[in-house]
Amino acid sequence: MLPDTPGGEAMERTVTVRTELESILVEQALAMARELEAVTDAAPDGQVLAVGELAAVRLGRELTRVALESALQQQAQAAEKKGLLAEPAPAAAVARSRTRRPRRP
Repeated sequence: MLPDTPGGEAMERTVTVRTELESILVEQALAMARELEAVTDAAPDGQVLAVGELAAVRLGRELTRVALESALQQQAQAAEKKGLLAEPAPAAAVARSRTRRPRRP
């Protein structure tokens, strides 16, 4: 039997991940869930929602940052293996303003 957790009885699940990114995200999501449970359990009465929302936004941003960073790193590594060279992106053409400057009196 698994030990109890602050959020209730522990549940055992098997998750199959196919990539390193999926593995990282599963670990991050579990850490996020555990921290949300701890933060809301420790929040004073009447402040659970506010404290939980702040933690969820902060943790969600971190999860998104980690996901994007990992995905971009994997893409860069795959491009390097293929021998693709990084090139600068072409700059957009400069647009001319059609607004006339006001004349001085």
